Amino acid sequence: MTQAPERTRPIDRQATSTGPAVGRPLDRIDGVAKTSGAARYAAEYPYPGLAHAALVHAEITRGRITGLDTAAAEALDGVLAVLTHRNAPQMAPTPRQSMLNLSSLAPGTSVNYLNTDEVHWDGQPVAVVVAETLDAALAAARLVKVTYQELPATVDFAAAQGTATVAAGNPLMPAEAKKGDAEAALAAAPVRVDLTFTTPPQNHNALEPHATTAVWEGNRLTVHDSTQNIDWVRRHLALKFGVPSDGVRVLAEHVGGGFGGKSMVWPGTILTALAARVTGRPVRMMLTREGVYRTVGGRTPSVQRVALGAERDGTLTALVHTGVSRIGRTGGAPEPVGSQSRHLYAAQNILIRHSTVTLDVISNTPMRAPGEAIGTFALETAVDALAVELGVDPIELRMRNEPDRDPLSGKQFSRRNLRAAYARGAERFGWAGRSPQPRSMRDGTKLVGWGVASAFHIPFRVPANVAVRLGADGRVLVRCGFHEIGVGAATAQAQIAADALGVPVDAVTVEYGDTDLPIGPGAGGSAQTASVAAGVLRACEELRRSALALATRSPGSPLRGRRLTELEARDGGLYLSGRPGDGESYAAILTRAARPALEARVGSDTRLGRAAGMVRFIGGMVNDRRRWVRAATGAHFCEVLVDEDTGEVRVSRWVSVFDVGTVINAKTATSQLRGGIVMGIGTALTEETLVDPRTGRIMNPGLAEYHVPVQADVPHMDVSYLDEPDPTMPLGLLGVGEVGITGAAAAVANAVHHATGVRVRNLPIRLDTLW
Repeated sequence: MTQAPERTRPIDRQATSTGPAVGRPLDRIDGVAKTSGAARYAAEYPYPGLAHAALVHAEITRGRITGLDTAAAEALDGVLAVLTHRNAPQMAPTPRQSMLNLSSLAPGTSVNYLNTDEVHWDGQPVAVVVAETLDAALAAARLVKVTYQELPATVDFAAAQGTATVAAGNPLMPAEAKKGDAEAALAAAPVRVDLTFTTPPQNHNALEPHATTAVWEGNRLTVHDSTQNIDWVRRHLALKFGVPSDGVRVLAEHVGGGFGGKSMVWPGTILTALAARVTGRPVRMMLTREGVYRTVGGRTPSVQRVALGAERDGTLTALVHTGVSRIGRTGGAPEPVGSQSRHLYAAQNILIRHSTVTLDVISNTPMRAPGEAIGTFALETAVDALAVELGVDPIELRMRNEPDRDPLSGKQFSRRNLRAAYARGAERFGWAGRSPQPRSMRDGTKLVGWGVASAFHIPFRVPANVAVRLGADGRVLVRCGFHEIGVGAATAQAQIAADALGVPVDAVTVEYGDTDLPIGPGAGGSAQTASVAAGVLRACEELRRSALALATRSPGSPLRGRRLTELEARDGGLYLSGRPGDGESYAAILTRAARPALEARVGSDTRLGRAAGMVRFIGGMVNDRRRWVRAATGAHFCEVLVDEDTGEVRVSRWVSVFDVGTVINAKTATSQLRGGIVMGIGTALTEETLVDPRTGRIMNPGLAEYHVPVQADVPHMDVSYLDEPDPTMPLGLLGVGEVGITGAAAAVANAVHHATGVRVRNLPIRLDTLW
């Protein structure tokens, strides 16, 4: 086996850098609070008279409730209330979804919980018990007896595939895309592969399960919620309970992981607020791990076809990628498994199509890199299979088909340097030492396999309102209702503001996670950092202009008569570019003007301001997408060891190089990318939600039986990035939250094929798959 040469980890090299804050591997500003236990999560806020709530789940797939026996539960000591559809107050129905009102996308399902006797999936909440203690609430929930009239249901994804229909799609993500006649080109191709892939359903397992603490004071509601989108939670709760949105305050200063599972509003949040209103007490609900599985959506299963046709020199003449995914009858969205296949390869003819089947199960929901996470498994495995068919190195085949422009639309890429990522990754991994034949590399009794795959993810941009305050003491306060879900978001914004105003990072305070702040974006779609950064940079620019305006009006100021273009922000003030001592500190400027502070605000939280902002956002996004394709990309290199006797697969080495634009924090970005790769290893080897095809019930609702990678499953990961800015984005940054998982499962599967000669097309990779 060829070992890769020893390398200095990129983060170690950057740790010694000085100068601007952006790019440096700074410690997280919330690190001490989290590691010391001082950070509070949604279920940790104390309130006098706090009560606890627990859910009662439906035990049928579809039907109506015909009987409820709550007497035993109500008689239990400490029980305050048992809420069912018979006694729960009416709430407003879930609104229709509209892209013009993004908060209408908030509810995870369309069910009006406890306001209906209908059951739509196994696990739907049918009652809520409120008690003085958590133990009493859980005990009472087990005593509630429910009888049903069962109705016919469809829950078997495999059996229902014949009912699949092409998804509706939307202007941002059409369900079908074509260039030329891909099927005809495929049939005529001298070399072709035509493969079917399956991926199983998967469930979210954030370190912090979903939790909510709700308190009513008259018609004002305060909610501590484990959410990735406090504004959506606020607006949805206001609608459900018929109160003004500014009468609802949602706080989520710390969230113990999200990955998409906390993007929507699920029944636990709504029913906790309902229980608090009915009882007149602060109420807390902490979902059990099983409760998360049964009331919060996960990733849909998929069946995908990838067919590639090529000339004998490897030039792609046809690329077909179609997929079928699952939605629930009460909600969910198609999993766009072919989204990356629109952009990755310069095929002459392309066909992309997304279809769905509708089942009586809980609606699916975003899970890290929806579409691309499992779509890249199919595409990149098929590309590897074509390379084997052609007898071409899999990297060389990819480079022969690397496009100069977007292959489907002909638009320019805002930036793309996948060639450099592969070249650097191959050198760092030692790819030149690979023996191309399967089963030709060994390490003792283990078969050794090396595999590669491309990573690809299109990040989003969304509106973000931001306020930045510059004090006469030189301190800066950044305020925005964005989210810290474990990614170092506040640290990144502190670094951005510090450089924009020329102050030390420790002079910047960032407030976030509170709907009383200017409205921020949800944490999803690799969108948050760039979206907030755009607002921070605009606000800081206004502050510099305001400071200069004060200085130019002040007698004796060294900045009199100067223009902003002549100045740079550094050393806590404005100074002539290239002349260290020629300028003035912010403290001096504000003190001379007798001003305690300057403040700049970007965006408006009023209804009119929000509407105008949304119109500008949609118009800008449409115009932006007409001009170019913007994406984060990368190259994965994986080594596996496969036990020849047992078929056990171990990932033993990993190298990835990413092209993700400017990296704001070298430490947190690297952690994000590694985390995505770990999830990709789980997708390849361990993760699978087992669903009873007769009832739709999840049979492994917990970490005892749903297996995620642990420390022993993950090797050291050599993760680096090109760190070249995207000229079309604020500071040139793209986003790193989701691109890491894309392609990772394919890299594992391709390495397994190289080790064993077995082409894996169904995930996860099991022992019996190989032998």
